[in-house]
Amino acid sequence: MAVHFPTPPMRLSRIVKRCATGALLAVAAASLAGCGSSGQNAPQGAAAAPPPVTVLAVEPQQVPLTASFTGRLSAYREANVLARVSGVLLKRLYKEGTQVKAGQPLFEIDSAPYKAALDASLAALAQARANATNAHATAQRDRDLISSHLVSQQQLDTDEAAERSTAAAVKQAEANVESARINLGYTNVTSPITGIAGEQQVTEGALVGQGTPTLLTTVDQLDPIYVNFDEPASQIEELASQEQSGRLIAAGRSDAKVQLALPDGTPYGIPGALDFRAATVDPNTGTAALRGILPNPDHTLLPGMYVNLRLTVAVAPNAFLVPQGAVQRDTQGAYVYTVDSDQTVVEKRVQTVGASGVNWIVSNGLTAGDRIIVAGIQSAHPGAKVAATEEPTSGTRPRAAATEVTPAAGVRRVADADAR
Repeated sequence: MAVHFPTPPMRLSRIVKRCATGALLAVAAASLAGCGSSGQNAPQGAAAAPPPVTVLAVEPQQVPLTASFTGRLSAYREANVLARVSGVLLKRLYKEGTQVKAGQPLFEIDSAPYKAALDASLAALAQARANATNAHATAQRDRDLISSHLVSQQQLDTDEAAERSTAAAVKQAEANVESARINLGYTNVTSPITGIAGEQQVTEGALVGQGTPTLLTTVDQLDPIYVNFDEPASQIEELASQEQSGRLIAAGRSDAKVQLALPDGTPYGIPGALDFRAATVDPNTGTAALRGILPNPDHTLLPGMYVNLRLTVAVAPNAFLVPQGAVQRDTQGAYVYTVDSDQTVVEKRVQTVGASGVNWIVSNGLTAGDRIIVAGIQSAHPGAKVAATEEPTSGTRPRAAATEVTPAAGVRRVADADAR
């Protein structure tokens, strides 16, 4: 006969918890089994949507290329005001540092000695003219009497010789008078040109013009004004090479614009033009001298100032402006991703000739209307489908006016980046 012992309460509680836990695990397993069964019977999910990209349609255009230089300003004309006759400087007739006109009196030299010299020359001229009149009368009388044999031929010859000599003396006296008048005029020192008169170099009371001309002051014409700078021979060679290849057209003198930037970086508002280009290269510096000319109506630019400037050195015909972020490079060179009419990504190899602001200048590899991926490039690869969104055309995108070319390296520094 079996004997049953009652189960203790604590042990009964443990048994109940174990049963409950087992039931929950059974329910979970059944649920997972059901999910697995339904997943095996479900149809395959739809393909992922094409990645979105932003494209920019580009059109060919003519883009100027500029090179940066450092130049120094010089006056358009600079005239030295000299004491051309000797004498004591009496007074200055202008205000230093002000605008003067051509012919305006600037200094006065003691003129008394020159007035006396002029008077003496005038008296000598009057004497010479009187002698010439008397000689002419005598010779004329002899010519009238020679036919009647009242005057010998010898006497006629002598009197005619005296007539000619006195006439020559009159011309000499007239020249002396003109010379004395010129010297007297030099005592009133005038400005040779219109410009800004500089500082007085000699004080009143000093003896000037003794032996050699004495510098009294200078006058500078500041409108227009010159800017002088040098172009490296390496850049000249590179531009010539690019021109021969047809990628660039060298800018003529009329197209070679000069744009200054003031020392504080502020752009000078009025562009200038290239005025002179040396035909030879200095063997000591390896550069060719260039000179630009700019309007300077307000005299903002002063001779001797150093300025930064940009010169239009060439023009890229039928070039494309492409945002720099859209141009990628590998070991074969530069390339861009474009999207064709059926929304497929196409890789195109390109060549660049420089940068214009935030854009690269592409000279080869693109055609009009190409839609270049400018955003979402990380999600695109050749042959893939994309969802393209159009951006405004390159003609409406903000960009710099011209391509920047580094003078020291020339165009090749940018163009050869395609081969890196």
